[in-house]
Amino acid sequence: MDTVRRLDDIFLLKNSCIVASGGETGFPCNAEAIVTVSLGLACGAVALVMVFYLMRKLKEAPRGTDEMNKICDQIKSGARAFLTTEYKYLSYFVIVVFAVLVLLYTLDPPTGDRTDGIRYGACFLAGAILSAAAGWGGMAVATDANVRTTQAADKEGLAVALRVAFTGGAVMGFTVVGYGLIGLSLFFWLVSLGYGDITTTQRLVYAADSLAGFGFGASSIALFARVAGGIYTKAADVGADLVGKIEMDIPEDDPRNPAVIADNVGDNVGDVAGMGADLFESFVGSIIAAITLARGDTAKVMLPIWVAGVGIIASMIGYFAVGAKDGAGQKELMFALHKGTIVSSVFVVGFCAILCNFLFPGRSTEGWEIFACIIIGLAAGVMIGQVTEYFTSYSYYPVQSIADAGVTGPATVIIQGLGIGMISTVFPVLIIVATILGCNALASDYGIAMAAVGMLSTLGITLAADAYGPIADNAGGIAEMAALDERVRDTTDALDALGNTTAATGKGFAIGSAVLTALSLLAAFKEKAAIGLVDIGDPVVLSGALLGAMLPFLFAALTMLSVQKAAGAIIIEVRRQFAEIPGLREGTAEADSDKCVQISTQSSIEEMILPGLYAILSPLAVGFLIGPRCLVGLLAGAISSGMMLALMMANAGGAWDNSKKYVPIPQHQFCIAVITNSAAGGVLPRHASIFSRPLIFEFLTIFLCLFYDQYIEIEGAKGGKGTDIHKACIVGDTVGDPFKDTSGPALNILIKLMSIISLTVAPLLEGRADWEIWYYGLIPIFIMLFGTYLVYHYFWRNPLDITAPVDGAAAKDEENGNGKEETADAKEDTEDNAGGVEVS
Repeated sequence: MDTVRRLDDIFLLKNSCIVASGGETGFPCNAEAIVTVSLGLACGAVALVMVFYLMRKLKEAPRGTDEMNKICDQIKSGARAFLTTEYKYLSYFVIVVFAVLVLLYTLDPPTGDRTDGIRYGACFLAGAILSAAAGWGGMAVATDANVRTTQAADKEGLAVALRVAFTGGAVMGFTVVGYGLIGLSLFFWLVSLGYGDITTTQRLVYAADSLAGFGFGASSIALFARVAGGIYTKAADVGADLVGKIEMDIPEDDPRNPAVIADNVGDNVGDVAGMGADLFESFVGSIIAAITLARGDTAKVMLPIWVAGVGIIASMIGYFAVGAKDGAGQKELMFALHKGTIVSSVFVVGFCAILCNFLFPGRSTEGWEIFACIIIGLAAGVMIGQVTEYFTSYSYYPVQSIADAGVTGPATVIIQGLGIGMISTVFPVLIIVATILGCNALASDYGIAMAAVGMLSTLGITLAADAYGPIADNAGGIAEMAALDERVRDTTDALDALGNTTAATGKGFAIGSAVLTALSLLAAFKEKAAIGLVDIGDPVVLSGALLGAMLPFLFAALTMLSVQKAAGAIIIEVRRQFAEIPGLREGTAEADSDKCVQISTQSSIEEMILPGLYAILSPLAVGFLIGPRCLVGLLAGAISSGMMLALMMANAGGAWDNSKKYVPIPQHQFCIAVITNSAAGGVLPRHASIFSRPLIFEFLTIFLCLFYDQYIEIEGAKGGKGTDIHKACIVGDTVGDPFKDTSGPALNILIKLMSIISLTVAPLLEGRADWEIWYYGLIPIFIMLFGTYLVYHYFWRNPLDITAPVDGAAAKDEENGNGKEETADAKEDTEDNAGGVEVS
């Protein structure tokens, strides 16, 4: 392959910014690389200053009692142990890939400069380290904010607790955007140096190529963090729920449950560190795609970096707009968080208008078309969030319909939830399609990339609202384990229910941004690999599309099976402890929580290997074995099916979760409907007119509406907690847990990772015909097969039998001479002696 062919490109020998501007030679076309990234570096530094301010503010909130601090420290210790173990294993992977990139691009440098190897490798290393650091930093603060939120809920009420939890989430948000923008800007400038006497356009194009390594590093860590964290949190959650709630009939987050600490640890490593790494990759990936598609135009290279920078400033302003009053309902709490997003979005629109007017002299029409794409992306993100909220919040019909389906049992809850999840894909897809078509008409593939940048420009505040959820969830767990007053748990439950909706909204936002980012990276790959128009009817392209459409299902299946397997290990351990630790069931002994944390950690690390292996090596195998055209089909198929499956799983899981929470929460009904139903003996539908009743009921209705301010409170929906309907919804929630927190969220990383890997190796595939270098494709195929064999041999060959009796309990029964029949007889005697009342 001719490694210096780009130097012969006439376009690169000119300053593309000057050409596009009609001969304008001033700023921004004459800007050096350091000026191009200057605002990114400055705003990234401001984000880290904001992080320092928020941490100082968080430290001012009290931590509560010794018991609360003990529980918090256990959660923090477990989260640190998991991330330390995970990062230790990932460090080996990072070192190997770093060495391979350095070797490949030193031996075959795309620009003809032997330093390409170290440029690609250094960018990969930086992306991986910063992604991991963002996850670690967010986790550390979240595990400190949880106990402070509990204390605020106990002593100061809902409004202060919301502010404390949101501040903890904001640290995660601003850490991600700060690290991402500083790291990307700094390394873009560094890799642009040292090429000798070349044009500005050439320098920027070469730097953009190397920057793909930064996205590869961030994506790799994001995938493993999301998959391992998701398996950890849902294995612990499912294990704790099935044994604790179903078998032992003890409340959620009860300290007697050995898996409850692991469950709370999982909220932090999955939903904080995992989500942080995921959106870190989306954030930098969208900017990298836009820079690559700028084709060396200085103004277009500068714009995504500067838009991300002003987005940080807008998010900081939005943070101070968030707040709620004590006693606020779910809609009021949601609006409190929406205020921050709305304020940030308004400021981003104003800032971007200034930037587009400033950076495009001599071509203002093009600048305003790109501005329109940014606004479209920003609006698309907000609309996807609203649609997701509608399908996952218990304030609306879809979730309430799942609770209604619980009347006939768990099966109909699951059927209804799947239907809701499937239909929830319609509107986000329409929004994304409209965004793609609109931006393509305005500014081609660069416009689509800028729509992704616009959507993620307010990530600081958006991620804050998302990371707030696990903090509120942990706060409720601490309140339960520390045996605080029921009113404290009521406050944290209100925050937690809001957190479930914000988490679902965040997942929808992450999926939408992932699709736009992956599509932009696909366009960049096509350009870098010198692929022209692609015919979907071509057998080679269509074969790739079919393979790509299959991969998200394979990936989701592997992660779902991993949750089941890891949860089985937790179930066995929890059963063992209840059987072997005297007094644990009665609450007079302490559970060995560390053992469950250890099992969850080990299981999740083992189970992340196979999905990661297939995700990383599949595009390499197809690209080198068959060719770049087939790889384009693979990416297109994966993006299409991956989006549908991710939306369905995330929304169905979120709806199932909130249907469980909807049932026990007291419902506020419009009093006219309640009085009407009461007068009719519950026969009349709620929309029936009160005028169909005797006149006395009309006056009684009006009086009660005025006296009770138009609302009265009734018992929990469908009978409340503990009913068969509630238990049916718990089953649905258990099914939905790996849907929404493991498989669904990991799919958006899958499509981005495959796209950024393809872009990274694009120089090696440039100009290649089908099957031209098929022998290189055998290497990743062999690694996949060998890795599959090793995983099966060491981790899957001997499945756990969760139906087997616990050894310790069986031995204990044998020792005491008590078989199953004697135990049953003794139980019957106890019931008889107690007058027919079973004594636990």
